[in-house]
Amino acid sequence: MRRNLNLCAALLAMACLASGIPSASAQETNEAAALTVSVVRPVERQWPETVPASGWLKPWHEAIVASEISGLRITAVLAEVGSMVTKGQVLVQLAQETLQSDILKEEAALETARANLAKAKANAERVRKLQGSGALSDEKVTEYLISEQTALADVKSAEATLQGQKIKLDQATIVAADDGLITSRSAQLGAVVSSGTELFRLVRQQRVEWQAEVAARYLPRIKEGLVAVIAGPGDKSITGHVRLVGPTVSTDTGRAIVYVSLPVEARPPVGLYVTGHIELETTQALSVPESALVFRDGLNYLFTVNDDKRVERLRVETGRRAAGEVEIVSGLAPSARVVKSGGAFLADKALVRIEGDVQ
Repeated sequence: MRRNLNLCAALLAMACLASGIPSASAQETNEAAALTVSVVRPVERQWPETVPASGWLKPWHEAIVASEISGLRITAVLAEVGSMVTKGQVLVQLAQETLQSDILKEEAALETARANLAKAKANAERVRKLQGSGALSDEKVTEYLISEQTALADVKSAEATLQGQKIKLDQATIVAADDGLITSRSAQLGAVVSSGTELFRLVRQQRVEWQAEVAARYLPRIKEGLVAVIAGPGDKSITGHVRLVGPTVSTDTGRAIVYVSLPVEARPPVGLYVTGHIELETTQALSVPESALVFRDGLNYLFTVNDDKRVERLRVETGRRAAGEVEIVSGLAPSARVVKSGGAFLADKALVRIEGDVQ
């Protein structure tokens, strides 16, 4: 029986040779490479663990510029929305005619009080000299001395009233409470203001912060000073630092607010809702280029090349991503040769040509 099988095999081989059909070994030898690929080794790197977050860009502190006096008309508005102002800079001028008239009136009242005081002091001085001589009754002496004290009090009262009018005159010139950027203006030329009327709103010292909402489980690991990165306008990354970790967690969302200070020179616009991340401690990670990943049927795969220049498809678990690199959590050996790109065009066990190999 074995002799018959060997004979059949020999006859079949001869038939193949006679018909021009290559044998299986010849087919493997003549198989063309499916693709020319470049390969890379996985890189072990120190990778910061990140916490995803999103939130609003808001002022660090917002200052409200308001009127402290009532009944005066706005005669000049000296700033606009978007103006950069400095502390003490004049923003609004109120009408001063009435206040200046009141000051003149109070100055006259003060002069009168001082004259009355001088007269009362002179009378009191004469009474003191006559006191005990019997020329005046004790009741009259007391009356003159009390008049002196009353006149002195009248002078102090007039001085205080005059000082109050001068303060009102100063308040008619409304100035910026701090350096900053004006974000709103409600002051209108000719309007009569009331005490407490808001005229301007400004971002103090031009400092904008990111009020990032993060899951409560991350709170124990977030500390002041940690680096945070947001995607600003035009997808431009802006780097800031954690200023404060909110002490409370929302009962509705289970999230807390982390306040991130952003650099003044970045000048991100207030009111944007942005996403980003906060960097925690740095850990070891195995990474490959993102272009090496192949996504099929909801799973991530990589293709590696063996010594026979055939690819093997590996299912992998991915982690963090940054700067075109992706972390491979499991499924890949550090010594593997990974197809850098083009994996979507490969099949498992396909023969490939490695870029740079000498034929």
